[in-house]
Amino acid sequence: MRVDETLESGSQPISFIDRLTSSEGFLLLFREGMTLVEDAAAYLDGEGRDDAKALPRIVSLAYAAESMRLTTRLMQIASWLLLQRAVSQGEMTRSQAASERHRVKLSQQDLASDPDVFGALPEKLRQLTVHSIRLQARVIHLDELIYSPAPHAPGSTSPVGLQIARLRDAFSSRI
Repeated sequence: MRVDETLESGSQPISFIDRLTSSEGFLLLFREGMTLVEDAAAYLDGEGRDDAKALPRIVSLAYAAESMRLTTRLMQIASWLLLQRAVSQGEMTRSQAASERHRVKLSQQDLASDPDVFGALPEKLRQLTVHSIRLQARVIHLDELIYSPAPHAPGSTSPVGLQIARLRDAFSSRI
């Protein structure tokens, strides 16, 4: 089938977003997110408790605040990843996942406001925090790709469609 026949037949373009959550890249992201959740939980329930006890009071308060922010961030990421996996496995539709009832509210968080205090936190907590912020940025980017409205309304011609039409016109006029 030629390109112009495909366009004339009214077939829809391939949606990469629909295929995203069943891709190897998503599976890697899913594993990374769940591993990070497990690593953070293990640290905060084990070695992190000992680390926190050895900190000066002001840094100990920052540790408590940062660990709560880390936990919240990771739960948002895990919820989003599990929701996308449910869509890819057919347990729910993309529109159900996008509904207000199921939608995971993601908000970009930066590092703690005071870099000196953040620098005084235990190394492992800092590593987990930075990793989670980077992962969160990737998840937010994917969420925007999946759930943001299409830049072109249905029926309007996309830039690619315009180029294909120009090529079709250029070659059909020579025949």
